[in-house]
Amino acid sequence: MIWCTVGGMTTAQNYRRMVNAGNKIVVGLQRLGIAFGPMQLLTVRGRRTGVPRTFPIAVIPIDGGRYIFQAYPKAAWVANARAAGEVTLTRGRRTAAARLTEVPVEDRRPLLRELVATSPASVGKRLVTTGLADAPTPDAVAAAAERIAVFRVDPA
Repeated sequence: MIWCTVGGMTTAQNYRRMVNAGNKIVVGLQRLGIAFGPMQLLTVRGRRTGVPRTFPIAVIPIDGGRYIFQAYPKAAWVANARAAGEVTLTRGRRTAAARLTEVPVEDRRPLLRELVATSPASVGKRLVTTGLADAPTPDAVAAAAERIAVFRVDPA
C-alpha cells in the first residue's frame, strides 16, 4: 500500500493519531459505565513491563463463539495477548476474566469472511486503510488471514 505524506506525516500516521484520540474517548466512556456497540475494554499485562494495559476492542459473536480481530498492524494488544493468554474484559460496569486462544490461519479465513459479510462496510474498509487487507470484500479480507490475528474468547 502506498501512503501519501502530508505535513511530514503519512496518511497512515494521521489515521493512527485520530484512532488513538478516539480510543481515549471510548475508554473514558466505558470506565464511566457507558457501554455501546460491541466495544469492551481489554486489559492485559504488558509483555515487557508487566504493567496492565487497556485497549478498546470489539468482541464479535460468530457461529456461537466470541472473537476479537486485529484491526491495526503491530497492535500492542496482540503481542501482549499472545504472551499473557489471560485478559480482563470490561463492558460498562461488568468485568470478567477471559482466556484468548489464537485461531490458526486456515481457521481464520471463514471467520474473517463472515466478519466482513455481516458487519458495516467500515469494517472491511478499516482493514484496507490500515494495510492489513487489499480490498474491503469478504474474499479479499479472508485472503489476508496470515496478516490478521484472530482470537477466540473463552471464560477463564
